[in-house]
Amino acid sequence: YQRRVHGKQWYQRRVHGKQWYQRRVHGKQWYQRRVHGKQWYQRRVHGVAGEMLHVAQPFMERKNIHPTVVVQAFTRAMSSALERMGEVARVLDQENKEEIMDIIRATVGTKFTTRFGDLICQLALEATLAVAVDREDGKKDIDLKRYARCERIPGGNFEDCKVLDGIMINKDVVHSKMARRVENPKVLCIDGNLDYQKGESQTNIEIEHAQDWDKYLEIEEEWVKEQCDYIAKTGANVVVVEKALSDLAQHFLVKAGISAIRRVRKPDLVRIAKATGATTITRCDLATEKDIGTNCDLFDIRKIGDEYYSYFEGCKDAKACTIVLRGGSDDVLREMERNLNDATAVARNIMKDPRVVPGGGATEMAMAQYIRDQANKLSGTIAWPFRAVADALEVIPRTLIDNCGGQVMRTLTQLRAKHADPANFAWGIDGTKGTIVDMNEYKVWEPYAVKSSILKTSIESACMLLRIDDVLSGIASQRLKGR
Repeated sequence: YQRRVHGKQWYQRRVHGKQWYQRRVHGKQWYQRRVHGKQWYQRRVHGVAGEMLHVAQPFMERKNIHPTVVVQAFTRAMSSALERMGEVARVLDQENKEEIMDIIRATVGTKFTTRFGDLICQLALEATLAVAVDREDGKKDIDLKRYARCERIPGGNFEDCKVLDGIMINKDVVHSKMARRVENPKVLCIDGNLDYQKGESQTNIEIEHAQDWDKYLEIEEEWVKEQCDYIAKTGANVVVVEKALSDLAQHFLVKAGISAIRRVRKPDLVRIAKATGATTITRCDLATEKDIGTNCDLFDIRKIGDEYYSYFEGCKDAKACTIVLRGGSDDVLREMERNLNDATAVARNIMKDPRVVPGGGATEMAMAQYIRDQANKLSGTIAWPFRAVADALEVIPRTLIDNCGGQVMRTLTQLRAKHADPANFAWGIDGTKGTIVDMNEYKVWEPYAVKSSILKTSIESACMLLRIDDVLSGIASQRLKGR
């Protein structure tokens, strides 16, 4: 009996220990997901917006200032802050890759991939430049989500990570006799299937003789052969099909010397067409030589591990690419992909808007000092909430000092003294030591587009909440029903 009881307790401890371990693991994964990417932007917005509401509360509760006046003051302060931000911003030379690399390094400097050096930064910059398209007005269109894709392949070394000058997909040719290597291929992309079309509605076929059934099969075979003949007339030797490709179609394509890949996802089909210069078609009978993509130097099937991959390499002026990530396990590769997404987002923002502002809380302190100077020129009750915006913006350098264990009041006072001179706008907080440093020497800069978006979203969110007069809920009605 004691063994049974002790055995049950031992089993419970095993189960509870496993659940505790799972909670620890899941908690760590949740924290990592919160730290990366979009959550960082949201935390910055929540911090500033919360501080804006905190400084607005005394004016409405103690000084009886109407929320409309507070909102007007916050809006005017936002305009002044954006004006000062534009003054402290500097324009990067987009031809100078080292300056852009400094901005990307500041983004991924505390992340997992820092131990690999500038690998992720270099990949992000190459991928962004590969998909950038110049517009007539001088700006650039950079659609990383559509034309750049990460292909995670477990195994290999980190040095094997690279940005291909073309596209790679996890597919093999559909027939063993098809060519696996084609130089200077002529690629045709089909948004459909190469199989006999079934009726859209219910179809009944009455067959009286055995010859009629053979005739019906011949009609299907002739239709598939006709479609393959249309493809062969275009001169294509590599066909990429989004949907099904029947065995009969494979037979005719092999006889014509054409390699084929089927069941390719629509985003991959769009990238292949973009890189090779092909036009995606839906009907084979309308295909012409103009729809063929000839910008690719090599089509090759390679085996990595147990999987086969199709390479479209050497694409001339390809505005689409594939980023190959190699690592020891899938978890490592997923972490690398998250870091790469952050780095590519920064590179895209810099390429679209090359203006940058000093980081480490320097921009917030410069805006706070400018708002205080402008508040001295105002009169009336609006000057008080206008000046309070400066105190709210100091939450960023204050948090940086607090996070690294520095003396908040002393360091913040030193930083205020530095920013009393407008020429010292680049002085901020060293996030490691908690001391004040010059960001020109520390090389921590942030994109102007991101910083201005954080400021606008924070102040506008606080103003929206301040405009709410009252909140109606169903609690009172539920209490009445209970009585």
